Amino acid sequence: MYEQQQEHGEQEQTASASAPAVRPLDGFTVGVTAARRAEELGALLERRGAQVLHAPALRIVPLPDDTELLAVTRDLIGHPPDVVVATTAIGFRGWVEAAEGWGLGEELLDRLTGVELLARGPKVRGAIRAAGLTEKWSPASESMAEVLDRLLAEGVSGRRVALQLHGEPLPGFVEALRADGAEVIGVPVYRWMPPEDIGPVDRLLDAVLTRGLDAVTFTSAPAAASLLRRAGERGIREDVVAALRQEVLTVCVGPVTALPLEAEDIPTLQPERFRLGPLVQLLCRELPSRVRRLPVAGQRLEIRGHAAVVDGTLRPVPPAGMALLRTLARRPGWVVSRADLLRALPGAGSDEHAVETAMARLRVALGAPKLIQTVVKRGYRLSLDPHADTDKYGGE
Repeated sequence: MYEQQQEHGEQEQTASASAPAVRPLDGFTVGVTAARRAEELGALLERRGAQVLHAPALRIVPLPDDTELLAVTRDLIGHPPDVVVATTAIGFRGWVEAAEGWGLGEELLDRLTGVELLARGPKVRGAIRAAGLTEKWSPASESMAEVLDRLLAEGVSGRRVALQLHGEPLPGFVEALRADGAEVIGVPVYRWMPPEDIGPVDRLLDAVLTRGLDAVTFTSAPAAASLLRRAGERGIREDVVAALRQEVLTVCVGPVTALPLEAEDIPTLQPERFRLGPLVQLLCRELPSRVRRLPVAGQRLEIRGHAAVVDGTLRPVPPAGMALLRTLARRPGWVVSRADLLRALPGAGSDEHAVETAMARLRVALGAPKLIQTVVKRGYRLSLDPHADTDKYGGE
């Protein structure tokens, strides 16, 4: 008997050793609303195990032929500003390239050589230097608020300040400069437009409503506003906002991006550094920390978005099985009737046989049939270990 137990233990250790390590985002689905750098963000997420739902909420329209940008460029060449604030690398490069296309490139760079050039962050600083220019200052925080504080501390009364716009709201920035006596000239380098194909956005909204997403990411305020606007057009805005407030984690690259969401009282998380890498790291910490971990039938069960983790092994579970597992986990150890489980199944109708079929598939998917106990004539229950803290693992 002892030899059999020892052999069984060795088999478990071998199986555990051969199973690939569970990555931080294994079993989770994350929505990506970015138009620019969406592939880069998606790759970072997938590398850590996430399933990614791409839904660009906007498209960027460059303005090389835009009469407004041309007029502003000519005005700044003819009447040089005292200060130029460059806010994004793509915007600054686009401005220089557009000017070159109009035959004004050299004149624009000559004018920018003699002004106080401020760069919001390291990427735009790199774009400035690539153009042969040198910035005077760049904030360590990459925050426009710090740029504003510097300008107001220097004093802007009577000075011309050219501000490269980047499609995102800059609340109070322009107003504060004008109130202090500055003349502010906006440089509109590109515009945000709705996506040409709205289908992916609608699929993302549907996934939010059905809780098919564990998190949704935003890298620009216009994308957040666009998603909410589309929800309004479909008549589902209130339901989408409710889901984002309660169950779907909303992560923004920075506080400016979060403004349209926070205006709807949607809680958001932002990384300390406003970059894609830290955003992904934040998700890798937050999503696993929200996972339910239950001691069941002598094993450790974690319930993730579309998968379970049983004793450190990832177990993908079909949607019907996940619906049953979540329902059982709301009150682990308590019996849940077939009727209640049937109501939890998506589109199951009225035949309780659907519960038995889905339950059989769930047990196979988990690879540990004893995790779920059949209670004759009553229903099913998670086999919560007898010494588990039932209050701790109670209802959600």
